[in-house]
Amino acid sequence: MNTIDDQIGIDESGKGDYFGPLVIAGVYVPSVQEDQLRAMGVRDSKTLSDAKATALATRIRSQCPHTVVAIGPERYNALHTSMKNLNRMLAWGHARAIENLLEKVDCHRVVADQFGDERFLKNALMAKGREVTLIQKPRAEEEVAVAAASILARAEFLRRLQELGSKYGVTLPKGASDSVIQAAKAFVQKYGAEALGQVAKLHFRTTQSVLGNNS
Repeated sequence: MNTIDDQIGIDESGKGDYFGPLVIAGVYVPSVQEDQLRAMGVRDSKTLSDAKATALATRIRSQCPHTVVAIGPERYNALHTSMKNLNRMLAWGHARAIENLLEKVDCHRVVADQFGDERFLKNALMAKGREVTLIQKPRAEEEVAVAAASILARAEFLRRLQELGSKYGVTLPKGASDSVIQAAKAFVQKYGAEALGQVAKLHFRTTQSVLGNNS
């Protein structure tokens, strides 16, 4: 039986990264477990090193019901083409993560970061027949359940990004900086422009910078 303070936290990783997947994680945290997670060092993953986030993710997975939805680059590009809106796609992924977690736990309080028109997420949940109390707010990572979700999402993003790089024998940097553009140009030189969508989110303006001299 859940109490009113038990909640599901939802967060994503990879939204601002040109290479790799978009990963959305959900974590159920009973109110009695919040202090324990905080003592473990659970906080917004953006304040943690990659190694620390990866280590904490292992502990969170062992202690909390959770779910992870990973949308690889090829699937991401197809979804973005059909939905034509990143917030709509985020809502679809968030709703899927919530739906998956509700199969495991009885909790109807969901906290997520404010990423746009909340109607996107509410409509996506309603389409799946789910009714929850949805709380979207800025800096939602201050809630330990959302912080835990941010850590799981980031750890899974890092794992999949490394796997993707290993698959193609290249280094795929995080973010969307000049080093990312150079890595993408090297990838195109090796595999061709048509293969870029296998590792990158093509709607980023980065794609124009990459293919400008390779089209």
